[in-house]
Amino acid sequence: MMAVYVDILMEFGWILRGRPTKSCHLFSPNLDELHDLARRIGMKRSWFQEHGSIPHYDLTPSRRAEAIVAGAVEVDHRELVEFMRIIRARMNELTCKTP
Repeated sequence: MMAVYVDILMEFGWILRGRPTKSCHLFSPNLDELHDLARRIGMKRSWFQEHGSIPHYDLTPSRRAEAIVAGAVEVDHRELVEFMRIIRARMNELTCKTP
């Protein structure tokens, strides 16, 4: 069983209800576990971001707190960069395999 992770809250230019807010990422090397935890904290599958740095959900501060209560592991920026490297390598392995 792999973990699902959340990084630190940062300013990404989000405006919610007319006010700037911070956000973070919910991610995992295991997409099934990622989607399961996201569903448990009320995230819609349509909010999943498959493209970009790594597959993830963007979280508001309150959703981040819910994710941690639901079992997500907090990581700092250095750990996020390492996970991005691992997840990208795993995704490349999956897409480059020949039958």
